[in-house]
Amino acid sequence: MISFRNLKKSFGPKEILRGVSFDVGDAEVFFIIGQSGAGKSVMIKHLVGLLAPDEGEIWLDGEEVSRFSEEQMYGVRKKCAMVFQHATLFDSMTCIDNVALPLRKHRGLAPADARAEALKRLTQVQMHAFSERFPTELGDGMRKRVAIARALTLDPSYVLFDEPTTSLDPVSARRIDKLIRELSDSLGVTSIVVSHDLRSIFTIADRIVMLYEGEVRLLGTPAEFRASTDPVIEQFIQGRARGPID
Repeated sequence: MISFRNLKKSFGPKEILRGVSFDVGDAEVFFIIGQSGAGKSVMIKHLVGLLAPDEGEIWLDGEEVSRFSEEQMYGVRKKCAMVFQHATLFDSMTCIDNVALPLRKHRGLAPADARAEALKRLTQVQMHAFSERFPTELGDGMRKRVAIARALTLDPSYVLFDEPTTSLDPVSARRIDKLIRELSDSLGVTSIVVSHDLRSIFTIADRIVMLYEGEVRLLGTPAEFRASTDPVIEQFIQGRARGPID
């Protein structure tokens, strides 16, 4: 389980998080939504130590991790893999070698063993047929699936997705949605997804938290969001230009 407790973060005079608290349960597909600049990506970067909170605590599996040293964060990052908005693959390496790299570096596997394990991971994301291709030969959605395969190499309990369907065509986006849902249902992985994609949100989320003006506006199920009469929630999920959101 992950718990964010009264998290506060400012960049200079700008307050981004003003005391945000919520829990993420095991094997959930949990979405963080809100306007651009609401602090969604800031939340997940705190979890893996890319940012440190000004105040508050982050608990991961019973440990308070937000004040961990860089060395201590190594264990956290093995539990929590992050898939960035852009696939961040090495263009000079084939897909299978991209996925094999962390297996060689962090698990000490021999090259042949690392490639064999990497092929299994690519198979999990339906990319084994493209294992010897270079990332530049693939579309955005296919590169994203390879990045997810790489994220799975260390058997993380949690995968953090930062805008996983942004810039993808509708078919590729739905394939990524399906894959995220399968990770939870088949492997028991907890997924935390930062997204603006309303179709993703209302198709695969177990629960959703909306951040607004640095605070939690609503935490609930997709059904609870659809039933909300809060004008901020209504404007956001209906995509209206006019309303309380500037």
